[in-house]
Amino acid sequence: MSLFSIAPHTPFLPCLVDAVMDGRLLGGWDQSGPFWLSDVTIILPTRRAQDSLAEAFAAHRDFRGLLPDLRTFGGEVDDEEPFLPPFDTGPLPQLAGSLERRLQLSSLVAAWAHTVEGREAFSTPPTAAEIFSMAESLGVLIDDLAIEERSPAAIASLGADMALELGDYWQQTLRFLNIALEAWPAWLEDAKRADRAYLRRLRLDRQANAAGFLYDHRPVIAAGSTGSIPATARLLHTIAGLPRGAVVLPGLDMAMTPAMHEALLDPATNPHGHPQYGLAHLLRRFGSSAGEVTELCHAEHLRTPLVNLALAPTAATALWSDQRFDDASLAEALHGVSVVRARNEDEEARAMALAGRAALEAGKSVGIITPDRNLARRIAAELRRFDIVVDDAAGTPLFLSSAGRLARQVLALVVNRVTPVDLMALLRNRATTLGTDRVALAETVNRIDLLLLRGQRPSPGFAGLRALLAARMASDADERRRPISPDDAVVMADLLDRLELATAPLVSLTSEKELPASALAAALGSAVLAISPDAPLPGREEFLAWIDSVAALSGKGHRFAPHGLEDVLSALMAGVEVRHRIPEDRRTDIAIWGQLEARLMSPDILILGALNEDKWPGTADPGPWLSRGMRLAAGLEPPERQHGLAAHDFAQALGNAEVILCYADRVGASPSLPSRLLQRLDAFIGAPAAEMLRQRGAIWIDQARGIDAVAQVSPAIRPQPNPPAAVRPRQLSVTEIETLMRSPYDLYAKHVLRLRPLDTLGEDPDARERGTIIHAIFARFVEEGIDPADPLAFDRLMQIASEEFAGLDAIGERRDIWLRRFATAAGQFLDFEKGRAHTVRERHAEVRGEWPLKLAEPFRITGSADRADVLRDGTLEILDFKTGSPPSSGAMRGFEAPQLPVEALIAHNGGFKAMAPAQTSALTYVKIGLGPEAFKPSGFVLPEGMSVMELADEVWLRMQRQIEHFLLRDTPMPSRLLPIKGQRFAGAYDHLARTAEWTAVDGEDEA
Repeated sequence: MSLFSIAPHTPFLPCLVDAVMDGRLLGGWDQSGPFWLSDVTIILPTRRAQDSLAEAFAAHRDFRGLLPDLRTFGGEVDDEEPFLPPFDTGPLPQLAGSLERRLQLSSLVAAWAHTVEGREAFSTPPTAAEIFSMAESLGVLIDDLAIEERSPAAIASLGADMALELGDYWQQTLRFLNIALEAWPAWLEDAKRADRAYLRRLRLDRQANAAGFLYDHRPVIAAGSTGSIPATARLLHTIAGLPRGAVVLPGLDMAMTPAMHEALLDPATNPHGHPQYGLAHLLRRFGSSAGEVTELCHAEHLRTPLVNLALAPTAATALWSDQRFDDASLAEALHGVSVVRARNEDEEARAMALAGRAALEAGKSVGIITPDRNLARRIAAELRRFDIVVDDAAGTPLFLSSAGRLARQVLALVVNRVTPVDLMALLRNRATTLGTDRVALAETVNRIDLLLLRGQRPSPGFAGLRALLAARMASDADERRRPISPDDAVVMADLLDRLELATAPLVSLTSEKELPASALAAALGSAVLAISPDAPLPGREEFLAWIDSVAALSGKGHRFAPHGLEDVLSALMAGVEVRHRIPEDRRTDIAIWGQLEARLMSPDILILGALNEDKWPGTADPGPWLSRGMRLAAGLEPPERQHGLAAHDFAQALGNAEVILCYADRVGASPSLPSRLLQRLDAFIGAPAAEMLRQRGAIWIDQARGIDAVAQVSPAIRPQPNPPAAVRPRQLSVTEIETLMRSPYDLYAKHVLRLRPLDTLGEDPDARERGTIIHAIFARFVEEGIDPADPLAFDRLMQIASEEFAGLDAIGERRDIWLRRFATAAGQFLDFEKGRAHTVRERHAEVRGEWPLKLAEPFRITGSADRADVLRDGTLEILDFKTGSPPSSGAMRGFEAPQLPVEALIAHNGGFKAMAPAQTSALTYVKIGLGPEAFKPSGFVLPEGMSVMELADEVWLRMQRQIEHFLLRDTPMPSRLLPIKGQRFAGAYDHLARTAEWTAVDGEDEA
């Protein structure tokens, strides 16, 4: 049997080419003819390795003529299927695709969930998305059984075979698993279909059975596979036994003793996470030992034994003290290795990109390996800083691709009944064209956003948008909203019509009681194509192919109610990838690979990223149905098997001449640990050497931190605009007096620059609108002179409320809720008024007033008081009904809440035309609400020893100084001059003043 291995420190593909060209792998095959190489067959794990091997042959000094017959065990991740042999055989069963299986299993899962036993098993009925996800997880279990060639009976017999008592819960679970163990195989048999994993096994076995006839005495070489799939292992065994067959293993530890070999075969020692576990089991299948394997291109290198010792089985770590290298040997072994310890993923990606760029500038080739697709995207983005377009071997899930995002936005628009946020998200997607020019469409979208939807909450659906448009056309524009011209209205209405037509098939589905997956896919596909018929859309081809595949299964699968459709879509799209289109301007000397693509590659510099726990290796998840012990008892590999593959990839990568190992202290928002593989390496080489590796990698961290650093930071300063006094306001409202005291800059932005904050898109105006309406109701009650003690007062108050709330007819549900809630407030209001009736002579509501000030230039104060009641002693009580919280007592005592005192000054100076001038004896806040504190008056907290009018006089002196200083002369108008302590919301102009920057620099206490 011809077994060979190539050590990790030896470039795999160049060594393989040398061994073919010099005949070591050919078994004496005649090399005298011009085309002898074309008679050689080489089978590799991936297409990337196949392409690279072709390039290696073409670059060989002795290469002439044709390439060998290069084949792969399969060109996709986790697929080691070779080509079918070219001879007649009986027909294989037709493939039952993964989507078809998911749909069929979903029907079985849903049917079981509605049985008596199923209702007992689930605490709540599973949603459609949960049913599809359970079907997918059952499919994984089916594949595990097929790949590892275990019978469903192995699962069914677990309760009898295992020593531990699994109990009733396992029996219940087992009855559910019978969907995968019994019902699904029965369906396959009736339909004469087979799973992909089973068909792969059949093809591999056919290849193995036909190998002797197919290759005869011609050379055939299987290289780079670990034989992790039993059927692949049988094919490798067959090839190794052919007259001129050879199997070349990747990175077999040639120093492995028989005892170590046996330990890796003993499940009791838990060897599954060891890098040599897979190769040890492969040799056992061959009936061979490591001593029977020949190393190709043998060359001594201390790094390979160092890594093998560092990753030794747990029991062998007790021998480390005797196995550690001396300083000279350690330095030689670690020459070319460095470690990058980043603070976070962003810094890690930037450091990796900088290291790759530096290598390219030095004329070296670069390979970047990471199992984390998010990190891969970050690295690619960082490389684009330097105009380096890199080929990322992995794809993007269809659900997260550009096409998937557009589909989700369309679905959200329909499901949420055309909310403003969903509408804008879809219309601002650059792929949305509706068959028109995108630039013109964008202008219309801006008009809909700014003129129609800001601060508005239309009724649901396109009808609600049209009603809102008609209402806006019929009403006069206020100071906050620009008018909508008739031409704009026509363009807006046309866009809404076309969007409604495009989504009509999907809208109709939402009224169905139940629908199949094919109906959802067809309607969604129709909407997406109508909305984006011609715009560039990455993932469009895969999305259309997915639509076709679901349509081909019309009516199949679980029928579900149109609820939670985004989660359903995610479950239906699971497993569909969008392959990156290789750009024409990409470089060929740098690439981002997954672990599988990188196994046989040997660039000048190899950069390993995401060397964090739960990333490399990933989480050992046994799945939802079987524990680790159950998997072992059933003859299945435990989840740690994936750890062994990750460890083998790590050991192979460390054999590269120059290696940079990268990890981050934080992944996402959480602290993270270095990979156990890196921790093992650190522990074996010792703390000084580990620190030395990080010092080598610190150059990339320093550059990553410095690339965006600024030598001298000039923080934003507090803005202090100084416009000419002539353009500053000569009139303020009573509410703006406090603004003048606290932040004159806000008055500058509002009155000089004439800036108004945009309302929130699709804002729910509940609080603001409810407060306005309730104030109007109470004002009408007072203006109509209704006696609170009248037995009919409550009915009249509710009648007024019905009339005021009638303006919300377009949103009837909200109107009815508010009206019912107001009934409680109405009773509290009447009780409040009756309780103070004996002190009140006249009541005045929403009293508007104006007060001309005698200053250097004409100046006016305007405003209105919620209530100004004349008391029986002739003085006034000014009340402020608040839906929010009143000012703090400290602000009142410190003259920082001037609104009510200024209203008292207006009243004293005859500014309220409906009332005679009078002094104010009480300032009162009344909270409107439904809680226990509702309509409990709280008096204005006066400074000690002051009356209300003395307080008002002091406020007048301060206000006069503020007006003369900031508005009547050329004086800077600073921002946040007197901020409110503890304010938890941003002011309307804080972003314009960049307060977050300079308040942090000044160290202001905002608590």
